Amino acid sequence: MAKARVAVLISGAGTNMAALLYAAKAEPCPFEIVLVASNVPGAPGLAIAQAEGVATWSLSHKGMNRDAFDALVDAQLRGAKADFVALAGYMRILSDDFVARWTGKMLNIHPSLLPLYKGLDTHQRAIDAGDKFGGCSVHIVTPGVDDGPVLAQTPVAILPGDTVETLAARVRIAEHQLYPPTLAAFVSRERSPEYVIGRVREFAMALPEADEVTSHGMPCFGIVKGKKFAYFNEHHHGDGKIALLVKISGADEQAALIEMDEDRYYRPAYFGDGWVGIRLDLGDTDWDAIGEWLRKSWLAVAPKKLAGLMGIADEF
Repeated sequence: MAKARVAVLISGAGTNMAALLYAAKAEPCPFEIVLVASNVPGAPGLAIAQAEGVATWSLSHKGMNRDAFDALVDAQLRGAKADFVALAGYMRILSDDFVARWTGKMLNIHPSLLPLYKGLDTHQRAIDAGDKFGGCSVHIVTPGVDDGPVLAQTPVAILPGDTVETLAARVRIAEHQLYPPTLAAFVSRERSPEYVIGRVREFAMALPEADEVTSHGMPCFGIVKGKKFAYFNEHHHGDGKIALLVKISGADEQAALIEMDEDRYYRPAYFGDGWVGIRLDLGDTDWDAIGEWLRKSWLAVAPKKLAGLMGIADEF
C-alpha cells in the first residue's frame, strides 16, 4: 500500500521535522516526507533534509503579501504531490485561503496543553501561572491560531526552579515522541474501516428520511420503508476493498467511470450495471465528492414528492 506523502513546513532548527523524517525511515511507517519547505532560506532544518535526500524549497516571506506568499507555498506542495502538511516550528500565521485548501489535511504541534496558552511564550506563561505541568499538543489546523481539534497531548512536569529554557528542552523531547505516531495515525485513518464508515454514515444519514440497516451482509442506507441507495463494502466476498456502492444511470456511465479511473471505480459483483463501486481505501478520498455521490444516489430512488418537499432537485 502506498505511503501518504507529507510535506513539512519549518522556520528554524527543524528538530520536529527531523523526528518525522527519521520515523518515516521505518518500513511500517505509513507516511514519507516528500518536501521540507521554509520561509527562512537559512533555516538549519533545510540542511538536515537535504543531507537525508529530501527535496527542499525556501523563500523569504519578507515584503510579500501573505496570500501571495502562501500561494507560492501551496504551489510547491502541489508540485510535490503532497497528501498532507505537517507544521513543525513554522512561525507564520497562515492565510485563511491556504488553510481552506488543506482542510483536514494539515497538522501542527504546539508547545502547550491546548487550549491553554495558544500563541507564543507558552512556557513562561505556564511557569508564571504556577502550573504543575506544561506539555505539547498535536492538533488539526483551522483558521483560528492553535484552535483546531486536538488529536494527542503529552504532559511534562514543571520542576521547582524550571526556567523557560529547561522546561522547553524537556517539552521538545516529548514533542519528538508525540508527533510521529500522531501523524501516522492521522494519515492512516483514511484507510481505517471504522473512520470510513463513520464518514459515509455522516453524509448518508443527513439525507431526508434516510435509515441504515444490514443487507447482503453489508451496512446499507435507504429511505425509510423505501429503496436502498448505498451500500458500504468492507472486504465483502473477500474482494479486499473498502468501498461505497451507489446508484448510477446504467452500463454506459459505469464503463465511463471505470475507464476514467480504474483504480477507484469498479463494477461490484452481484449488483449489475445500475451500481458502481467507489474505492475509499486509497488514502485520497474526496469526501465532498462522496457526499455528492450519495445525494445523487438518494435522488435516484427517492419519491419525487419527497425530493420536492425537501427542496432538492427531483431528477437524477
